[in-house]
Amino acid sequence: MFSTDETDQQLARQLKNGSAKAFSLLYDRYWPWLLNIAAAQLRDRAIAEEVVQDVFLGLWERRHQEIIQNIPAYLAKAVKFAVFKHILREKRRTEIIGLHYFQAKIQDDEVMLEARFLEEFIGRVVDNLPEKCRRVFIKSRIEGLTTSEIAGKLKITEKTVEGHLTKALKVIRISLKSFIIAMMIYNQFF
Repeated sequence: MFSTDETDQQLARQLKNGSAKAFSLLYDRYWPWLLNIAAAQLRDRAIAEEVVQDVFLGLWERRHQEIIQNIPAYLAKAVKFAVFKHILREKRRTEIIGLHYFQAKIQDDEVMLEARFLEEFIGRVVDNLPEKCRRVFIKSRIEGLTTSEIAGKLKITEKTVEGHLTKALKVIRISLKSFIIAMMIYNQFF
């Protein structure tokens, strides 16, 4: 019933009647040509194969709708349209990824900026502590010395070291509350 000599018109009529064999013959006949069209536009053979596969899938899914008068023109136009849609989808996907990357980078930059402000703020608070209190705090929190090591270096009792640390931490805690409130107000308006 079928031969490779079947005309496109005959295959189109048989396809409309649901002939899988007619579809297979059209697929074999036009696959290489359509793949070249898609590959020339996309410059990626794997994606071109997917696009052409989708075109043939669409042809099969719409086989009962109407008889296609000019199969090569129909398929070529379908491939060009599918390539165009693929390029648009990829462009949009790239834009979305870029937008999310940009937003994440901005958020990271904002976090780093806030951390730097906080560090500078705490540095100013520590700088304004009384001399002995500041020295004890720096040796404890920045240099990482223990209470007994600080007492030995500064020639004061461990109780005095603890007193200075308690005072420094209290001043920093109160100042931080003010800083956090100011940052919350700032973030509401900006």
